Amino acid sequence: MGNQAIALGAIRAGVGVVTGYPGTPSTEILESVAEHNPGHIYVEWSVNEKSALEVAAGAAYTGQRTMVTMKQVGLNVASDPLMSLAYIGVKGGMVVVVADDPGPISSQTEQDTRHFAAFAKLPIFDPTSPEEAYEMIGDAFEYSEKYGTPVLFRPTTRVCHGRASIETDASIAIVKPEGFIKDPKWTIFPRLSYANHLKLEARTPVLAEEFSTYRFNEVEGSGRRGIATGGVSYAYTKEALARLDADSEADCRLLKIATPHPFPEPLALEFLQSVDEVLVVEELDPVIEKELIQLCGKYHLPVQIYGKLTSHIQQAGENTVESVAKALAAYLDKPAPQVTAFDLPPLPIRPPVLCAGCPHRASFYAVKQAMKGKKAVFSGDIGCYTLGNAKPLEMVDTCLCMGAGITIAQGLQRAEPDAIHFAFVGDSTFFHTGIPGVVNAVYNETRIVVVVLDNATTAMTGFQPHPGTGSTMMGNISAKISIEAVLRAIGVKQIETIDPFDQPGAIAAASRAAAFDGVSAIIYKAPCIAVAPPGPMHVVDPDLCTNCKRCIREIGCPAIVKDGDKVRIDPALCYGCTLCVDICPFGAIHAVGGAK
Repeated sequence: MGNQAIALGAIRAGVGVVTGYPGTPSTEILESVAEHNPGHIYVEWSVNEKSALEVAAGAAYTGQRTMVTMKQVGLNVASDPLMSLAYIGVKGGMVVVVADDPGPISSQTEQDTRHFAAFAKLPIFDPTSPEEAYEMIGDAFEYSEKYGTPVLFRPTTRVCHGRASIETDASIAIVKPEGFIKDPKWTIFPRLSYANHLKLEARTPVLAEEFSTYRFNEVEGSGRRGIATGGVSYAYTKEALARLDADSEADCRLLKIATPHPFPEPLALEFLQSVDEVLVVEELDPVIEKELIQLCGKYHLPVQIYGKLTSHIQQAGENTVESVAKALAAYLDKPAPQVTAFDLPPLPIRPPVLCAGCPHRASFYAVKQAMKGKKAVFSGDIGCYTLGNAKPLEMVDTCLCMGAGITIAQGLQRAEPDAIHFAFVGDSTFFHTGIPGVVNAVYNETRIVVVVLDNATTAMTGFQPHPGTGSTMMGNISAKISIEAVLRAIGVKQIETIDPFDQPGAIAAASRAAAFDGVSAIIYKAPCIAVAPPGPMHVVDPDLCTNCKRCIREIGCPAIVKDGDKVRIDPALCYGCTLCVDICPFGAIHAVGGAK
């Protein structure tokens, strides 16, 4: 996998400290470092991306090589220290791996990290394949140390999760940190920032010149038509040209950009001077396209640039070999590629749903029952529980970003005080960015109900540990940080912890919390089905079932299905959570072998 390749490449490069926060499509990078740790690398899942970047920066101040991993929206959380670190610099090589998610497949946004590189005035590397990522990550460390700067590394989903056979090198670079040397340069002050800003600006053209001879930036082919591309779109372009039977040596000249910032101007200028027109194929934004347009204007080149800005390439979503082949066929005056028709049935529509047995379903249902007939708004957050927005639960009215459910609820309460405002947050997200929001609510005396859905893991990204689980990525057992104790310490007076599968108790707890005049909290605590053993499978007794379908209408458990005119429980999906037992008004559902 591309993520494994990045991890193995970083180990080979002598990385000594690896930090991060899980987020698809980046998660497996840090996990792979931990799996293949030769013994000297410190690895941690940090509480959030800001903390991860700061820990890595501290280690890099000593001369240690460090790597930070996150997804593109995680960079927003880490942006505060990153912007300042660009001015301060580092001593040891520091690579910040930010996995972008075109599509988006599992993210809130399609933001393009190449913009962030230009914004922060930092170098960025954009690998096209797992093989290239394995080699390029080592180059990133070297450039980081050469220029004393953090370096961004931007694989996209298809590079992260694509697979390839790679011949790896078992050797590991030996990096002996000098140690932290006290120096005023490590303390950011306005006068120092001004001086370092000038250094950053002076460095940009130097890097642009050097990147023009970087081994993964290249021009191939000939002809007066040009194609410019980078990242995984380069692989799509090469495959599309092969499908079109286009001879790149005769039909077009191909510019590959592996370092979008600083843009390799001399190489790109040489390319532009040899063509009459260029089609730019890239994800996500027209970054390469705008750079080429700017060069044409700067040097008065009569070259026509086509791409996203001219609608020759789609402006959102992933590129594919098919979409690129279609665009190239039109551009190169080639016959459109033939698509083989298969007589296949339409794919079933499978909207994402909470798993059968998921404790979040029971938590949402308890709050929904408690709030029947009342005016209530339910603010959600990022995690599995975002799926509570779907029918029939319909219990997530807002979702913005990590930790925002708690603060969005406060804004709603100030504008609409006659409603009861609930804020749902997961256990991992509570530690990530939830705590400051609760502090804000207590400090400003905002009446909200904070509902912590504690399933004892970071479920959506692959069951990583967090401060409440009592384990670390180094294999150590640490003290579990109590969510209830944290809430009490910051001034929340009304707190209850309860199992959501105790439906009468869970409903009563929601009612008491809603009635409290101030900040109240419920911790619905039950483990994710992936980290807990299943209970006994349940069945529907056809003699007692009246076919009212309340179990289907109200909780939406995927294990409960219609079978003709009847209802049955799919034995392959049932987890024995007992929520359906509480729902059925006729006692028609019971455990296999249990009392009817």
